[in-house]
Amino acid sequence: MTTDRGAPAAPDADDDGDGPSSPVLSLRLKLAFAGVALVALAASPLWMPLLLRRMAFFHVRRVEIVGAHFVPASDILSRLHVDTLASVWDPTRPLAARVATQPEVQTVNVRRKLPGTLVVEITERVPVALVPANSGFRVYDEHGVLLPIDPSRVTVDVPVLMQRDTALLRLIGAVRAGMPALYARVSAVRRVGRDELLLQLKAWSVRAMQDVTLDRLAEIEPVEEDLTRRQLRVTEIDLRYRDQVIARYQ
Repeated sequence: MTTDRGAPAAPDADDDGDGPSSPVLSLRLKLAFAGVALVALAASPLWMPLLLRRMAFFHVRRVEIVGAHFVPASDILSRLHVDTLASVWDPTRPLAARVATQPEVQTVNVRRKLPGTLVVEITERVPVALVPANSGFRVYDEHGVLLPIDPSRVTVDVPVLMQRDTALLRLIGAVRAGMPALYARVSAVRRVGRDELLLQLKAWSVRAMQDVTLDRLAEIEPVEEDLTRRQLRVTEIDLRYRDQVIARYQ
């Protein structure tokens, strides 16, 4: 019997690259499964909440309200309009939109605390001044927005303006944000003449021009400290004159 050593061996049936044990086919299957997994993962934000919303385990059993001081919790709950049949996986944007219709609410965010709690975080419009009216006092924020707060029922410790004055409201709002210690001492603000202001503090007053800045108001503090150290009782500090702080005392 003779053997032809120069003839190539016949290929196996599985060596054509398409057999069940082919490395190429195995790689294709892995890529296909990976693709399916990626598609499922990408779509999970769409179908997963739909599945979880049907589970009683995620029904709303508690609502936490954060940031409410003047807005009654009952008002927020009424506007939220959820019951024990609602799910924490229901869309939160419509819930936030309903709470945002409350005039005192400036911003609102609704988030989930699993398994059954909704957390409503609000930022209220901050009252900065009271303005007298026929029926009592009205409450305004720094933008001149009338707030539905009844100061006869809720303590509102803010300065008094003689009338709704948007320029003064902006100034008072800036003082509240930038100089809270001074703001806490201001009991009233009013215009004196055409271009001047009078800020009435609890113990004395400040005269300034209507375009007074926070930096200018900050010059009060060292003067007051010096007068206290010298045991002088100040009655008024005058900031109307450029580069001067005039203290009048008893």
